[in-house]
Amino acid sequence: MPQVCIYPKDAARLTGTQYTTGKCLLQRIRTKLGKPVRAYVSVAEFCAFTGLPVAEVSAALNGPTGGPDPAR
Repeated sequence: MPQVCIYPKDAARLTGTQYTTGKCLLQRIRTKLGKPVRAYVSVAEFCAFTGLPVAEVSAALNGPTGGPDPAR
């Protein structure tokens, strides 16, 4: 099953930043969307905020097999 939520580790890996920066990025997305502090951020929401293509982010998260990346 493909991953549909972005976690701080994913945000950091996708943007080439540290884990803490990934946490801050997700919190900024939640704030902009009016979500609670611990709410999930979807791939679509992350991509809309960062401007990254959904297809590329999904491929990076799910790997070539369509499942979660085993390196996570």
